[in-house]
Amino acid sequence: MLGVLLAVLFGLVGRVLADEVCAIDDGGREVCLAAPAQRIASLSPGATELLFASGAGDRLVAVVDHSDFPPEAVKLPSVGSHDRLDLERLVTLQPDLVIAWVTGNPAEQVERLERLGVPVFRIEPRDFEGIATALERLARLAGSEAQGRQAAERFRQGLAELAARHADAPPVPVFYQVWDSPLMTVNDEHLIGKVVTLCGGVNVFGDLSRLVPRIGEEALLAADPEVLLAGGRGEENRSWLDYWRRYPDLTAVARDNLFFVPPSLLQRPTPRLLEGSRLLCEKLEVARGRR
Repeated sequence: MLGVLLAVLFGLVGRVLADEVCAIDDGGREVCLAAPAQRIASLSPGATELLFASGAGDRLVAVVDHSDFPPEAVKLPSVGSHDRLDLERLVTLQPDLVIAWVTGNPAEQVERLERLGVPVFRIEPRDFEGIATALERLARLAGSEAQGRQAAERFRQGLAELAARHADAPPVPVFYQVWDSPLMTVNDEHLIGKVVTLCGGVNVFGDLSRLVPRIGEEALLAADPEVLLAGGRGEENRSWLDYWRRYPDLTAVARDNLFFVPPSLLQRPTPRLLEGSRLLCEKLEVARGRR
């Protein structure tokens, strides 16, 4: 009889362990769940996009403000902004997994969630492969591995094709404007900087130490980029580019190489970065044709 009981016990333990899912987050922590998550909360618009792309959209029960893609995300309950969470509302939604942003969410609020026993998985992709593996890891935790793997491979393949197409393209000096006041750009370690390099561009401020450095207007004029790219304050707002037309001697202005790319396609580390990369590469091709 004892042997039978032990066999049953070990069988149950084995079944629990077989159902357990684990993944390493971008903070280097292993997060394990007894079973794939069924109620997920996303604490950034980028994480929301990644979850939908990985096949976990139907498990989302909470998002934060500006989670506007895909359209289904807009209908989900909001628990505040990425930098100021409504923890009381979030807890009442009873998530069994929270996807946090490493540097974008208030650390003390995220840690409080963990003290309450809510599993937290931190993400912040810093390169192309980081986006692909985020899709795979989130899919693993949500039990949608096949869809996550397919999305990751489409992303990898699309970027590889762009890289091959522009590998021998003549270099183009580029300035990317991430904000207007103060004037801000990105360095080569930033994902946008990596896209510029992928397309055969040379980021004129790529060697600065900060990911998103502030610069002076005089520094930009001295760098004299051949292309000026901006995201603007909204998906259709090109007003930042109009400002630079007051400098007709700037090479980018003289050649009419002032280009707009919708910010959500480049400024969120999600699969849509591939679409933004294609647009950016096209803009640089236009600039090469105007030489």
